[in-house]
Amino acid sequence: MSDPQAEKLGEALWYVGPGRAELRAEPVGSPAAGEVLVRALHGALSRGTESLVFSGRVPESEHERMRGPFMGGTFPFPVKYGYAVVGRVDEGPSALRGRTVFALHPHQDLFALPADAVVPVPDGVPPARAILAANMETALNAVWDGAPGPASRVTVIGAGVVGALTAWLCGRLPGAEVTLVDIAPARAAVAQALGVRFALPDAAPKDCDVVFHASASAAGLATALGCAGDEATVVEMSWYGAGDIPVALGGAFHSRRLRVISSQVGSVAPAMRPRWPHRRRLAAALALLADPCLDALIASPVGFRDLPARLPELLAPGSGVLCQRIDYAAANLEPS
Repeated sequence: MSDPQAEKLGEALWYVGPGRAELRAEPVGSPAAGEVLVRALHGALSRGTESLVFSGRVPESEHERMRGPFMGGTFPFPVKYGYAVVGRVDEGPSALRGRTVFALHPHQDLFALPADAVVPVPDGVPPARAILAANMETALNAVWDGAPGPASRVTVIGAGVVGALTAWLCGRLPGAEVTLVDIAPARAAVAQALGVRFALPDAAPKDCDVVFHASASAAGLATALGCAGDEATVVEMSWYGAGDIPVALGGAFHSRRLRVISSQVGSVAPAMRPRWPHRRRLAAALALLADPCLDALIASPVGFRDLPARLPELLAPGSGVLCQRIDYAAANLEPS
C-alpha cells in the first residue's frame, strides 16, 4: 500500500557546481498539523546573492550564516537555494487554504512548510509583484539603519533592485532630495519611474546627509564616501562574497568624521528590534508593494523549467536584469 506522505512529487532548482544548475525531483509529503502545502505561482532570483552561490564564491566562513530558510544541501555545492516564492496554499489550516502567500523558500514548484513561515499577500498587491518582498525587506531594514528624515539629502549608489527600492522608500519622505547613482545610463529610466533623481558617478551629489551603498564594488564605495557630507553616515549594504575590497579611508575621511555602518537583513535594525520580529517586518515589506511603479524593476518572466539553461545569461554582470521573475507551470498561475 502506498504511503500517502510520499505521493506528491515536486521539482526544485539545485546549484550543483560552478556555473551549473539542474532541476531535481523533490518528494513532498502531505502537510502535518500546523503546516501548509504551497503550489508556486511566481518567484524571483536574487541576482547579487545567487550569482555568488552559482559561481561558488560564498566564503567558507559564511557557510552557516548564509544558509537560507529551508535550504537544502551545503555550501559550496550542491545546494537548493533561493528565498522568494509566491504561491497558493493548497492544503493546510482553513484560514490559509486558497490564499496567496509569500515564503522565503528555495526555487521549488511544490513544497510543505510551517504555516507561520508564510505571509499572506495583501489584496492590493498582485502576486507577480509580491516577488519583490525579500528585496523590499532588505531595503526597509537599511532605511531603518540609516535613519534619513524629512528634507534629508540622500544618495543611493547602485541601481540594482535593493538600491532602487531603498531610493524609492527614501523618496517618500517629505521634502527629501533623493538621487539614485549608477554607472549605467539606462538606469535613469528606473529612477524616473520611481520618482527620484538620477546621476552618473561623476555627477553624484555632495554633502549628503545619508548615503546608501549597494553596488558591491570598490569604486561604488569610494563614490559613496565622496558623496557624504561632514559627519554623515554611509550605510554599506553590499555583500561582496569572497575577496578583499579596498576602502578609501585616507584623505579627509577622519577629519570629516565620516561614519560607515553595515546593514544586513538577517537581523532587524537595532532601533526597531525590540518591537519588530522578522515576520512583522516581512508583512510590512509586502504591504509596501502596492505601488504599481515598482513593476519597473521586474523583468519579463522566465519559465521555471528553463532556469538551468538560462541562469548563466540571467546572472551575468552585464545582463541588465534587475529582478528576474520566474513563472511556474502555467496551470498554477493566477491573473497578475
